[in-house]
Amino acid sequence: MRVLITGATGQLGSELCTVLSEGFEVVAATRQEFDITDLEAVRSFITRTEPDVIINTAAYTNVDGSELEKEKAFLVNAIGARNVAIVAREMGAKLVHISTDYVFDGEKGEPYVEYDPPHPVNAYGWSKLVGEWMVREQNVRTFILRVAWLYGPKGKNFVKTMLKLARERDEIRVVSDQRGTPTFVGDVARQIKLLIGTEGYGLYHCTSQGGCTRYEFAREIFRCAGYGEETSPDGSVLLIPDTRGLRPITLRPVTSDEFPTPARRPANSVLENFMLKVQGLDTMPHWAESLSAQMGRIKEAMEDEGAGPVRR
Repeated sequence: MRVLITGATGQLGSELCTVLSEGFEVVAATRQEFDITDLEAVRSFITRTEPDVIINTAAYTNVDGSELEKEKAFLVNAIGARNVAIVAREMGAKLVHISTDYVFDGEKGEPYVEYDPPHPVNAYGWSKLVGEWMVREQNVRTFILRVAWLYGPKGKNFVKTMLKLARERDEIRVVSDQRGTPTFVGDVARQIKLLIGTEGYGLYHCTSQGGCTRYEFAREIFRCAGYGEETSPDGSVLLIPDTRGLRPITLRPVTSDEFPTPARRPANSVLENFMLKVQGLDTMPHWAESLSAQMGRIKEAMEDEGAGPVRR
């Protein structure tokens, strides 16, 4: 089976290339091969490639940038997604489309399931939701996967940002009133590998189990990286490294109001993989389990990228 992966150099796309290389013929495509916002370019490349499955990870993912570049966000995340779906339908190919937890407003007090009504609170979320609608209209042989708080060894993500800041600052402030589910890209890739072997098309939530705040996520990142903790009376945490050359860091919880951003974030975007679970297809582990297992790989990747030695 031949699988075409768009956005193949991104953090999810690159992991998919690795995971699917065992058992599938993988065609890795980037914007240099074709621009998903150009329908004829999409049609030309895909018809030549003749894939059985297309996994579209190409997206405009700058949440704050989407507020300033709405047209670009919708062009890539909605029109681009539609273009890929059109050609997938023409080719008779299965399609996997990647969406986001940010299609929800965060007002629900428990995890969101697939049948909860979406209501984005920022332009990025709206662009991804419209992309879902357009993809569904164009190709019934589509798996739509909503993912959240992705991290991995490639690209930019919260885990790598925290480890980088630990080498640059004496204090790191992290919001403690935004709740979601950190999800390792390799786990998503393996879940996709399972799904594309089925005919179970539809909408799926695909995140790790459990949830946490950004602040709790940061604490677990440093714990997995080998830092000890001393709790301060003001609620902050002093992180103590056990490696020479790294200094202690204060990790301080703040509210979203204290850390303003151009785009509003939902207060709660924890997803439940309800439709995977009811079919006995949910392979996603707990978020903390994956973080602990993957920390070594992420630190090695940072060293390879020239970030300097990171605590082992």
